[in-house]
Amino acid sequence: MPIFEYQCKSCNTKYEVLHKSSEKTEDVVCPECHSHESKRLLSSFSASMGSGSSTGGCESGNCGVPYSGGCASGMCGLN
Repeated sequence: MPIFEYQCKSCNTKYEVLHKSSEKTEDVVCPECHSHESKRLLSSFSASMGSGSSTGGCESGNCGVPYSGGCASGMCGLN
């Protein structure tokens, strides 16, 4: 099941809920004020590319992510 991020319309608290995407927003309850008035937020996500790229498509070519080469734990067999 995916994790969805919500923001309470009553108290502006942001929180995450693990549920099916078909579940109604009205069924989600704010953990702070217990309101049923929430909106689903668009969340960003991260995907790992196995190509060994250090930039991952950053426009400037330098995202500030350290990269030492090779594969995580040396298990990908590309070395």
